[in-house]
Amino acid sequence: MIQHVSVIGAGTMGRGIAFVCALSGLSVSVQDKYEKGIEDCKTYMEKQFKRSVEKGRISSQEADQKIENIEYHQAIEKAVSHSDLVIEAVPEIMDLKVEIFKEMDRYTPHHAILATNTSTMSPTEISAQTSRPERCIALHFFNPVPKMKLIEVICGLETSEETVDRSFQFGEMIGKECVKINEFPGFAVSRMNCLIGNEAMNMVMEGVGSVEDIDKAMNLGLNHPMGPLELADLVGLDTRLKNMEYLHQTLGEKYRPCPILTKYVKAGHLGKKTGRGFYHYT
Repeated sequence: MIQHVSVIGAGTMGRGIAFVCALSGLSVSVQDKYEKGIEDCKTYMEKQFKRSVEKGRISSQEADQKIENIEYHQAIEKAVSHSDLVIEAVPEIMDLKVEIFKEMDRYTPHHAILATNTSTMSPTEISAQTSRPERCIALHFFNPVPKMKLIEVICGLETSEETVDRSFQFGEMIGKECVKINEFPGFAVSRMNCLIGNEAMNMVMEGVGSVEDIDKAMNLGLNHPMGPLELADLVGLDTRLKNMEYLHQTLGEKYRPCPILTKYVKAGHLGKKTGRGFYHYT
């Protein structure tokens, strides 16, 4: 039974995962090496729980109790020392993920599952340096985590069926739907989504239509709730570029990043988090 979840990385994805776990009654530890990351996460938690109270999902007393069940640490060894599941949610850099998994493996109880929230990268490669590859898996959450219902459960080469079953049980505990995906670069959602977004960027670059009209065409013509360019801004154009570079390297030419994406990232126009991407945010 998973009772305590640790989340490594308090950025957009990490704090979203931590919130849905805490809201579901699990004990949660959040780790980030930067004090600002921890403070921003605390502010996010307070806002999310206040919103949940205002919407009548939980009482004010319940919110206070759930907030008290969240611990914050800058040291990984303290954050994971009594965890049943550890979810790494750091940037899409393979070397960084591998090093963090080594630390997670070193300090986490033997029974614990080690999960990566990667959207494209190999859980087999990430887990290969641990002593428990059978208890390693990818749990791909989607942004914004509190609203998005899906978790892609991606099995590495040595992931055990017990680990898969426990991951599905965890998803049910926090109110998510899970799909089992066998490992392949980009998995299912990111592989398709990156192609759609990259083609939309090529269409902007070629003058096929404006950013707004291309997104509107996808909204109304294919019933997508959010256009591919708006979604890329939400994900972060730097994150999208890393995903595209990895898919280009592993799957070939059709995933070559659109030049306008590379240009925007070089200019520091990373999307919603910096106030400017394909759209301007004020």
